[in-house]
Amino acid sequence: MTLTLIDWLIVGIYLVGCMTVGLMMRRYVKGVEDFAVAGREMDVNLGIASLAATELGLVTIMYTAQLGFENGLAGATVGVLMCLAMWIVGKTGFVIEPLRDAGVMTIPELFEKRFSVRVRWLAGLFVVLGGLLNMGVFLNLGGKFLVWSTGMPPEWLKWVMTALLGLVLLYTALGGMLSVLVTDYLQFLVMGVGLVITTVLVLHANGNGFGLVADLKAAWTGKAGMKMTSDPFNPFLSDKMGWGYVLWMFVFQMAVVTTWQTTISRVLSARDSATAKSMYQRTAFYFVGRFLLPVLWGAAAFVYFSKNGGLPEGIDSQTAMPRYLSTILPAGIIGIVIAAMLAAEMSTDSGYLLTWATVIYNDIISPCLKKPLSKAGRLLLTRSIVIGIGIFLLFYGLWYQLPGNAWDYMAVTGSIYLSSVFTLLVAGLYWPRANEVGAISALILGAIGPITFLIVEQIWTAHPEIFQSRGLANVIPVILKPAVAGFSSFGLAALGMLIGSLSKSNNTNPI
Repeated sequence: MTLTLIDWLIVGIYLVGCMTVGLMMRRYVKGVEDFAVAGREMDVNLGIASLAATELGLVTIMYTAQLGFENGLAGATVGVLMCLAMWIVGKTGFVIEPLRDAGVMTIPELFEKRFSVRVRWLAGLFVVLGGLLNMGVFLNLGGKFLVWSTGMPPEWLKWVMTALLGLVLLYTALGGMLSVLVTDYLQFLVMGVGLVITTVLVLHANGNGFGLVADLKAAWTGKAGMKMTSDPFNPFLSDKMGWGYVLWMFVFQMAVVTTWQTTISRVLSARDSATAKSMYQRTAFYFVGRFLLPVLWGAAAFVYFSKNGGLPEGIDSQTAMPRYLSTILPAGIIGIVIAAMLAAEMSTDSGYLLTWATVIYNDIISPCLKKPLSKAGRLLLTRSIVIGIGIFLLFYGLWYQLPGNAWDYMAVTGSIYLSSVFTLLVAGLYWPRANEVGAISALILGAIGPITFLIVEQIWTAHPEIFQSRGLANVIPVILKPAVAGFSSFGLAALGMLIGSLSKSNNTNPI
């Protein structure tokens, strides 16, 4: 173990405090609207803290640090693009203003008003499919951080993460969005302290940052230790990025900030559309730091292992950063950092659990019921769904082995619904000709690219000879580029909406 008694005390005090605050919110939950959208009473400051906390999970830190390990500081480009996308949307109110004014609890609910119940149900299905596959690796990555940063025996991983998920399930299932918002605020403060302390120590260990820049240049030119295959400062001169990847990332981030349900749930919980717009503008720049700081840690880990004989056995680009932190953080400080990372994990897990449970109840189950459930029945069912999702996470998240780059997996699985739902939102809100046929076509076609990517990737990894025997050995690596899957998904969704809507006269109701 690398944690001392004082480190464990810090972690324990944080967990007890967070649980106490979260469970106190149970008394204020009277119905599904309180549970799902906090009674629509969230103000700007609480919205900023909640959005920032939920969107900086431990999984975020892990996949972003991996970007830094593989791409150097150029890995933070994704954060710059997300900042730009969120600021543009907040400034203009693009999508989020009419969406909040519609008074819905989820995006698919809007599609029933605009298109039909069938579109709402199908959209809800794709939202949940993409969301749960995306969330499925959260515990896996979070567990890897705890194992390699604390020196914990790997066989403890499943039990530790199961216990952590159990704590999150308890206060999320009982307190709903009210618990999530209040605990997010506490977790945001703890995370902020941990991020600052870790970054200061990482910079200090690397010549206050100047040494890191010089070492990355040396790694890029092949003059020191491990050779970095991508330009650590220019994303356009990168084997893993390049112009096509950067362009896709901007389109992807525009879709994320307007359709990603965990982000939009804060918009729908805001007091009004003006509050939502202000929250976006004031949160935007935060996403630069959200990517830059973990990218910095990942790049520093690359330099450290480059100078020390390469990666040890059992360590890869995903686990290099937590192993590196365990070598530079002193006793007491590492306890604060672990508490901060647990805060990040709990905040993200609680927000995502609530989001997908709300979509499953509101958009998949509710439209199929002949008679609406009672107020108590709706609340009980939604809480049960939260627990069911938690069980899924245990079986999928802890036993599934993530292939390749974690961020690319997250982006591709998210695109299962991001591309089509983004198309439906934009067309439904701004194109009067959009109709049910176009919406269904967009949903189905938009999911083809990402699902094909995931299936082909698994087959290519396990049985490459299947493609090699058919002369496709040079074609598959091109198809498996995330930008190809991403662009094809958005393109097919737009094509489906256009052709489907023009093929039949409009019989829907513009918002």
